[in-house]
Amino acid sequence: QVQLVESGGGLVQAGGSLRLSCAGSGLTFSSVIMGWFRQRPGKEREFVAAIKWSGASTYYADSVKGRFTISRDNAKNTVYLQMNSLIPEDTAVYYCAADPRGPYYNRVVEYKYWGQGTQVTVSS
Repeated sequence: QVQLVESGGGLVQAGGSLRLSCAGSGLTFSSVIMGWFRQRPGKEREFVAAIKWSGASTYYADSVKGRFTISRDNAKNTVYLQMNSLIPEDTAVYYCAADPRGPYYNRVVEYKYWGQGTQVTVSS
């Protein structure tokens, strides 16, 4: 079955950086769009970034544009989220997602597969 396993979360001071990784198995990784979402305390899960098959096309939420970078290594079945200039509002559980059903890569309901999430805490 499909498994997505996130890693790389932790506690960081404001202004710092973290890199999240998501390793996929059980799917043809190079053929699927991958996304990152997050769920902040008391909020609904929200889109962060997405990347198409070859990595040539990437998409970001306005709140992270210019600070976060999504990338992928299809040879390693892994997608990354480099997070720079972190602010306390970035504190959330970050989820990796795979294979949206349709063209709406920024919608939670579109994705077929989800990881278990990794906690990112940014202190002020």
